[in-house]
Amino acid sequence: MKVLEKASAKINLSLDVLHKRNDGYHEVEMVMTMVDLADHIEMQELPRDTIIISSQSGYIPLDEKNLAFQAARLIKDRYEVSQGVYIHLDKKIPVAAGLAGGSSDAAATLRGLNRLWRLQIPMDELQRLGAELGSDVPFCVTGGTALATGRGERLQPIESPPQCWVILAKPPINVSTSDIYTRLNAQNIKAHPSTVNVLEAIRSKNLDKLCQSMGNVLEEVTLDLYPIVRQLKQSMERLGAEGVLMSGSGPTVFGIVSKEAKAERIYNGLRGFCKEVYAVRMLT
Repeated sequence: MKVLEKASAKINLSLDVLHKRNDGYHEVEMVMTMVDLADHIEMQELPRDTIIISSQSGYIPLDEKNLAFQAARLIKDRYEVSQGVYIHLDKKIPVAAGLAGGSSDAAATLRGLNRLWRLQIPMDELQRLGAELGSDVPFCVTGGTALATGRGERLQPIESPPQCWVILAKPPINVSTSDIYTRLNAQNIKAHPSTVNVLEAIRSKNLDKLCQSMGNVLEEVTLDLYPIVRQLKQSMERLGAEGVLMSGSGPTVFGIVSKEAKAERIYNGLRGFCKEVYAVRMLT
C-alpha cells in the first residue's frame, strides 16, 4: 500500500516577537498561511522494522537529521509500530528558506503514516506530536491560515486571506533560524507589526490593508547580516509588488500581487537577479 501527501510551503504575513521566555524560546505572535508551492511525499510500508528516506534533492539529509525521518521514528515509537516505511520526498520547496519546507514534510509524514498504519490519531494529537519536532510543525499538520502564539505551537485557525498571487524569491544563501533568534534582542525591537490590523485585513478581505499591515521583526537581524536579502526586497518593491516581506527568518522574500499580469512581470524581472523565483497562488 502507498500513501501520498502534499506538503505545502508557508509564509508569515506577520511575525512579532514579544519577549524571550524562561525556557530559552521566544514568545511569538504570528499570522501564517500557505501557498501553492509544495513537496510531494510518497510513503510505502516495508516488512522490516526500518525507516528509509530518498529524495531527488541533493540538499537535504536522508538520515535521522531529516525531520520527516524524525516524524516517522516518533510515530513508530509512540504507537509501537513494528513495520518499517520507505519515504520518498519530491522536493519543490527551497531548503533553509523560511518557508517551513522541512516542517511541512514532517507534518505530511505524520498525516500519511496515520493513514498508512490506520492509527486513527486525532488531528489535535498529531499537532501535539508535531510540536515535539519543531515550532512550525503543528501549523503544517492542519495548514490553512492561523494565528500562532507561544513558541508557535498554540494555534487559532482563522479565515483565509483574500485571493492573490504571491511571488517567492530565495537568494543563493541559507539562513539559520536559531542563529537569527539568538542575535535578536527582543527588548530593542524598533517596530512591532500590528497583528490586530493583519487579522482585521484578512477578516474584511482587504488586500490593500493586508499589504500595508504586514511586518516581520526578524528582518532587523537578517537584512543587516545578509545585504542581498535587503536588495531582493527593494527589487521586488521597485518592480511593483503591492506588499513585500521576508518570510520567517529568511532568506526568502515574498511579494503579494493582485493581478496575474503584474505577477508575471515581477517574476520575469526577478529571474535575472535570483535563480529561485516562483509565482504561486495563496491557498484559500
